[in-house]
Order: sequence, then structure tokens, then C-alpha cells
Amino acid sequence: MIVNPTELAEVLILEPKVFGDERGYFYESYNERELEKLGLRAHFVQDNHSRSARNVLRGLHYQVRQVQGKLVRVTAGEVYDVVVDIRRSSSTFGKWTCSVLSAENRRMCWVPPGYAHGFLVTSDYAEVQYKTTDYWAPQHERCIIWNDRDINIPWPLTGEPVLSQKDRVGLPLREAEVFP
Repeated sequence: MIVNPTELAEVLILEPKVFGDERGYFYESYNERELEKLGLRAHFVQDNHSRSARNVLRGLHYQVRQVQGKLVRVTAGEVYDVVVDIRRSSSTFGKWTCSVLSAENRRMCWVPPGYAHGFLVTSDYAEVQYKTTDYWAPQHERCIIWNDRDINIPWPLTGEPVLSQKDRVGLPLREAEVFP
């Protein structure tokens, strides 16, 4: 596994070793021992899978209790994946990092607890799968508005994003319930 650091020290882009031949390819998308060797110790309790059309923007999501770490990957299509530090005590509070995740590049993003996460589908459709370190708890879920001017993420949109009602009414970071 190759580890690529990002602008946010705890957010990592992971690239698995891919073994290919004339039949196709094989790779381990998850191996707890290998991740522990990299210093990433996480116990995953839930797997999620979404399929979205082009220009669907999901996020920026997080939970204030039952805080989740996420290991995100794309198994079909491509997304512009974004992670925002929402820990007030952090020197990188309000800063973000992004990466293109795709079925082709097989990259995965480790989103630690204390960060908000979102993505924009840049292909005709995309299937995103992610493991979480705690269960979904809708009563603790929060959303920061995708186009917050203070965060200023340059989403590579072609037209208007397709948003859920929850994502339309997300709060600006300065008004959101975040981590100490």
C-alpha cells in the first residue's frame, strides 16, 4: 500500500498494490494488518454504498456524536472527494483537501473523526463505498453547506449541483456545531 499525505496531516490517500495480467487485475481493498503497519488503527463497523449521477454533490457530512472515521473508495466512475478539518483547536481548522477518487485509479481516502466529508460526481455516474468506524446516527448527523464562502472549495461543476434537501440547508462553518 502506498500512502500519499495531503495538506491535512491526518487525511491520507491510499493506493493499493494492484496485480494485473491478461485476465484482469486483483488488489486488496482492505487489510487491517497492512493499515496498522501504516499507523492507521481503525475498527470498522459498517459498510455503505451509494450510486449517484453526474453533478450529484453529497456533503459536507459528519456526526457530532458517534463520530465516524471513513475509508472511502470509488468502484465505478469518478468523484472529486473533499475533506474539511472541523476541529476548532486544530491549526488547520476550516482548511480542506481534495483528491480525485475513481474506479480507474483505485485510490482510497482515509477521513479521520473530526472532519467533514463530501464528494461531487464528475463522471456519468459513480458508485462510492466506504467503511465507517461507528454506526450512522441521524440524530447526530450534521451538514456544512457545500458552497460555504469561508471554506471556498472550487468544486469542478458543470452546471448546478444536484443536492438532497439535507445538503441544500447545510449551515456555514461559522454557524455549524463542530468539534472542540
